[in-house]
Amino acid sequence: MLLLLEVVNFGRSLIVFQLQNAKPFPKYATRNDPVTSSLDRATNASSPATTKFNFLRCQKIIGEQIRGSKFVCFNTEDCSGLSVEMSNSRHRKSGKLPPGPNCFPIIGNIPLLGLNPHQSLAKLAKTYGPIMYLKLGSIDTIVVSSPEIAKEVLQNQALLGRKIPAAAEVHEHDTHSMAWLPIANHWRILRKISKEQIFSVPRLEASQGLRQEKLQKLFDYVHECIVNHQLVDVGEAAFITSLNLLSATLFSVDCAQFNSDSSQELKETIRAMTKVVASFNLVDYFPVLKSIDPQRVMHKSNIYYGQIYSILDNIINQRLRLRAESSEHMEKNDFLEALLDYSQSNPSEFPRDRIKHLLLDLFVGGTDTTTATVEWVMTELIRNPEIMAKARNELWDVVGRNNKVKESDISRLPYLQSVIKETYRYHPTGPLLIPHKAEVDVEINGYIVPKNSQICVNIWAIGRDSNIWSNPDSFDPERFLKREIDIKGQDFDLIPFGSGKRMCPGFPLATRTVPLMVATMIHNFDWKPEKGMKPEEVDIIEKFGVALQKAVPLKAIPIKI
Repeated sequence: MLLLLEVVNFGRSLIVFQLQNAKPFPKYATRNDPVTSSLDRATNASSPATTKFNFLRCQKIIGEQIRGSKFVCFNTEDCSGLSVEMSNSRHRKSGKLPPGPNCFPIIGNIPLLGLNPHQSLAKLAKTYGPIMYLKLGSIDTIVVSSPEIAKEVLQNQALLGRKIPAAAEVHEHDTHSMAWLPIANHWRILRKISKEQIFSVPRLEASQGLRQEKLQKLFDYVHECIVNHQLVDVGEAAFITSLNLLSATLFSVDCAQFNSDSSQELKETIRAMTKVVASFNLVDYFPVLKSIDPQRVMHKSNIYYGQIYSILDNIINQRLRLRAESSEHMEKNDFLEALLDYSQSNPSEFPRDRIKHLLLDLFVGGTDTTTATVEWVMTELIRNPEIMAKARNELWDVVGRNNKVKESDISRLPYLQSVIKETYRYHPTGPLLIPHKAEVDVEINGYIVPKNSQICVNIWAIGRDSNIWSNPDSFDPERFLKREIDIKGQDFDLIPFGSGKRMCPGFPLATRTVPLMVATMIHNFDWKPEKGMKPEEVDIIEKFGVALQKAVPLKAIPIKI
């Protein structure tokens, strides 16, 4: 039996499927168009050669009509590992699974995810409750949408495993990455290094001068745009600044420049890699296809990871040469220096070849999320000029109009912090966190979470829950002035960085850089939407990916005050 899987630019989302002799879906085609004709011929073909030709023809046609479409054709008789489950006869393990929607054959509940899975799952949770079961391809999936159950899940030792995406397995990254390693000795060593050698208060204090330089470049770029009467692509400006803030903190190097193509290699490679990692990959839902890599996601990921490792190797080797040339070389106050010192003192615990894997995790993991958060903050400030004015007035009162904002000022800016928290609630950059995996069968809230199932915590749904937040669909920073809540993983109503052992290790740096970037952009500048737009017309349409991004990039007019 032939199965045609059509994956249409849904970023980890939708498969529209056809079984042999099934009629084409009218959503995409009518009976007389070339796509439908090709599908008909493909599903009724008598020979493999004809089938292959028609699938390829179909791919070419839809590739021109629907951006990003992919096709995969395989014989299900050769794929005994695929789990075939009928809608009303879903196999149940011993015990009681959480409630959930009925499944389609083979693909399970994948079609229900849509373009933005976090939103679709939030709607499903209103029907099936705060803990529900879905079958995504052959993968058992548990979705949690309440703070009480999120706390139970994130603090349960048996649910701290990781469901590793195939794209992260290239270059053996999953065996060295703190994000994907099991909670064992290797992971504990990396966590200890991150906490003590990288994100400790003394280390962050020592490197804040480097970050201040990058913020000055952001200020200068915005000022230059005013002089040249240019719009600012806020996301692009935030991306370059985030990239340089991280690269300066990690290894004292600028990786990108405003209005320049001279240092774009790493920037473009990171963007390409995160796009590939975020793309829908059949292998993640049908592991039996891993050796085939039908969409070549692993192939592309292998290339991009390799390019980034090559760049990081060059940076590390250059620093090693500098250290070797003179024992009196001037030490840099960056994380690479600390990692090399630690590796030299503890070679068996932290071999030098692991440095690049840790740097990649920190570097790539922090760039997209910081960029997306800053763009969302600026979007809401431009949509709400009165909120921007209030945040700016606070800056003037606390810092002064002509002084530069420093990291030490952030704790004295409660309204700005409230704006950031409200953005984390309303536009969390990791809406489903990184999925956990059950190492054994576990009972949660009276239901069985099956062994090897993946667990997604929908913090987007928690942030929009009217039982937790008043007027949840309104952007209102004032709520955090009335209610004391931290974002360090202790209050499960708001956990943008996760919680427990799997909490994002970089949150101490993120809580410094995000408010500083926003403060730099509004301290001496006002912002207006593109000409012809009213503030309330600036859209807030979301695009699901590695980080929850704004679907349409924010371009705005800066005005010097």
